[in-house]
Amino acid sequence: MTRDSLRGRYADLSAVLAAALLVLAAVLVGRHIQDTYRTLFVHWPPLFADWDPHVGPGTPAAVLVGAAVVAYGPNLAVRLPWRGLLAAAWGGSLAWTWSLALVDGWQRGVAGRLTSPNEYLTVIGRFHDIPATLRDFTHHIVSGTPAPWPAHIAGHPPAATLTFVLLDRAGLHGGGWAGAWCVTVGSTAGAAVLVAVRALAAERLARRAAPFLVLLPAAVWVGASADGYFAAVAAWTVALLALAVTGRSVAWAAAAGLLYGLTCYLSYGLTLFALIGAAVLMIGRRRVRARPVILVLLVAGAAVVPLGFTFAGFDWWQGYRLLVTRYYQGVGGTRPYGYWVWANLACTVIITGPATVAGLRRAGAVLVHRRTAPGPELRLAFLVCVTLLALLIADLSGMSKAETERIWLPFAMWLPAAGAFLPGPRIWLTAQAVLALLLNHLLFTGW
Repeated sequence: MTRDSLRGRYADLSAVLAAALLVLAAVLVGRHIQDTYRTLFVHWPPLFADWDPHVGPGTPAAVLVGAAVVAYGPNLAVRLPWRGLLAAAWGGSLAWTWSLALVDGWQRGVAGRLTSPNEYLTVIGRFHDIPATLRDFTHHIVSGTPAPWPAHIAGHPPAATLTFVLLDRAGLHGGGWAGAWCVTVGSTAGAAVLVAVRALAAERLARRAAPFLVLLPAAVWVGASADGYFAAVAAWTVALLALAVTGRSVAWAAAAGLLYGLTCYLSYGLTLFALIGAAVLMIGRRRVRARPVILVLLVAGAAVVPLGFTFAGFDWWQGYRLLVTRYYQGVGGTRPYGYWVWANLACTVIITGPATVAGLRRAGAVLVHRRTAPGPELRLAFLVCVTLLALLIADLSGMSKAETERIWLPFAMWLPAAGAFLPGPRIWLTAQAVLALLLNHLLFTGW
């Protein structure tokens, strides 16, 4: 092992240690604030969770899936044909997410997740007339209005709730089908990231990143939360745009725009994916200059969903302004910004894992030494660092105080791609698996 290699590994471990200390500080300081002032409104800060050591029907599968990805993932990622790798990544993510969800059992881990008082399925009966409900949607966002929406419905544009209304209309009734939808769709996010990394950087880097995108601690929250579904839609937005700017069919730009419009109507905060999209356009700027129709198609596609909801009577901007009022009426107005502005980052460390911390450290080093860095590595480092920047902007906004382990899943899905920079992947994958298993077996992660 060379001196430079040793120095790099020491720096990786130092970064992980610093991140671990951040998490420890968030736990200790958060425990003190909650015990003393009761202003955090979480039982196990910085996570929205309860201490609850347990095992469940998903435990054996979770251990087996984690061990299999550690043992065989890196080799399979190199040897499989590209389409086979995408299928394996999705299948692996599905198995990992389902097994973790079922550690809590079917009802508590899946079927009951989206039927709790603040969740989407509780208001399906109010959408019997969808056009009328969309026209009336903003009249029920602020607390104190007649029949105010529960927290998650009020906190998102109506496309989020409408998804589950349409599932119900299609005959897929109840929390089981809704949870299965979130797990199944949410598990495709890793494959979308692989598509984007291959298109924008290099296939070899995508292959190296693949096991890290499967064995992700954030899977604990993908199964089964609507934010996992949002993460997949946002991820495919970027992936399709990456295909459009790297020489494939420019028609992908229209599809990317369509999904971006949907993304903005699933969650107000995911408008920040425009920053990641801008990074994609910058990486593919030569293609964009040569084919400016890409921008035309992107904008045209992005207008479809907003125009549809606007004509249906929902005003996105009014909804957002009213949400800010509702946010500060509730616990968001009490939770201390001075704690959450850094404790949220501790949540990000937890859901992305130590491998991501070390990978981001190496991505930062690539950007610092960009004059000598190979082009593919530089492009991947730029992409993940812009994603991190978008997450930091969300943090500074003050509109995400607590529960970011769930809310920031769309951003968290991209950061583990930095694992492509890590040597000795099995050690890091083991750390990822152990963290996820500990989280799911020691805590009950409600929301």
